[in-house]
Amino acid sequence: MSKKDELVYEPKSAWEVYTSKKDTKAMDAMAKRYVDFLSTCKTERLVMDYVRKKVKKAGFVDDLKAPLAYRFNRNKTCFLARKGRRPLSEGFRLIGAHADCPRIDFKQRPFYEDLDLALAKTHYYGGIRKYQWLTIPLALHGTVVKKDGTEVTICIGEDPADPVFTITDLLPHLAYKEVTKKVGDAFDAEKLNIIMGHSPSMGGKKDEDKAKDPTKLKMLELLNKKYGITEADFFSAEIQAVPAGPARFVGLDESIIGSYGQDDRSSVFCGLEALLAEEDPEYAQIVLFWDKEEIGSDGATGAKSYFFEYCMEELVDAWEPGVRMSKVFMNGSVLSADVSAAMDPDHKDVYEPLNAARLGYGPCFNKFTGHRGKVGANDAHPDYIGWLRNIFDNAGIPWHMSELGRVDVGGGGTVAKFLAVYGMDVIDVGVPVLSMHSPFELASKVDIYACTLAFREFLKN
Repeated sequence: MSKKDELVYEPKSAWEVYTSKKDTKAMDAMAKRYVDFLSTCKTERLVMDYVRKKVKKAGFVDDLKAPLAYRFNRNKTCFLARKGRRPLSEGFRLIGAHADCPRIDFKQRPFYEDLDLALAKTHYYGGIRKYQWLTIPLALHGTVVKKDGTEVTICIGEDPADPVFTITDLLPHLAYKEVTKKVGDAFDAEKLNIIMGHSPSMGGKKDEDKAKDPTKLKMLELLNKKYGITEADFFSAEIQAVPAGPARFVGLDESIIGSYGQDDRSSVFCGLEALLAEEDPEYAQIVLFWDKEEIGSDGATGAKSYFFEYCMEELVDAWEPGVRMSKVFMNGSVLSADVSAAMDPDHKDVYEPLNAARLGYGPCFNKFTGHRGKVGANDAHPDYIGWLRNIFDNAGIPWHMSELGRVDVGGGGTVAKFLAVYGMDVIDVGVPVLSMHSPFELASKVDIYACTLAFREFLKN
């Protein structure tokens, strides 16, 4: 290594690191698993079903006294733990990610009819650009709970034989006023109404027997026939409209993966793969998958809830009784696993190149997130970053540092600060993503591979 190479830093492309046939084969196999995961796990509940199946097969049990343990909360968040060779009080390695994604939710009384169309009223969830959700095929996923407690799972639009749904948009010939408006004003959230049907219920033969809203009634008849539910059952339902269809490889070389929900299901996938691969750790391993991050991490299944704390309390009582919780927490090391915005070649002006995430350069670390003066940031400590640098560099894993855009241009937040309150060392890390929060996000398959290997090194060191 020359003196210049020792003194000057340049990030290294992950494509230049993983050139062997062994790495290429492993990367392609992982990319296929990842595509299948994204295609299957369109909601946080479906993610939890996937995780439960995987960890149970690996020997984890629903008992926090066990050396391989899991605990699920309302099938929207989960706590996974593997006992290490060292006592819990000497430290643990924690990876935390969120399984929820921006989407379109049904209102609790969604259905109405207008101009012989059956429609559903919605309320968007998380930070979306509304126009991106117009005129695309949508699938419906969700859970309906009847008064007697019966739970009904809804899935329409994923099977090629299924119908899909959509939200209409105004044709350009009549959209002059919209074109001259600001984007924030041009798209009204109350107009994100989903087309549900068009043909009428024939009702009775007599005029007095005919329904007032025949297309709405026809839609309800079809839902009742398929699922045994009524309009009132939607009061106790969670129905999500998400982009229909599977994840796909993008580009002639199939090097990029395009899909809905990569923020932040990419981190869930990488974290779970890493946990299941590192079976004999020095320190205890903990992996947490949360809900509600996209709307502030509130609620019983978000990172602000006490679910993590309750699980740790049981774990300490079982694995190392008598030890103070504060001692356990203070020795924890955490990766807040979340994606970052990759620099877009068409929008370079909102990024600062020296500190921007790049597609294909491995996982990116954000020392801080927040906005305008780091407000709401965790801001990781330099000694922790130095320790992580040593781990990943010694393992030959490509990685780079980033921040979310130019100063004062925007910003964002993660769950990092909700973990840092316990005194643990925390930093944000994840794959770079293009078109984040859109219905079709892009991530590099080499970054997914490198990120999983990075998580593995963290969990075993």
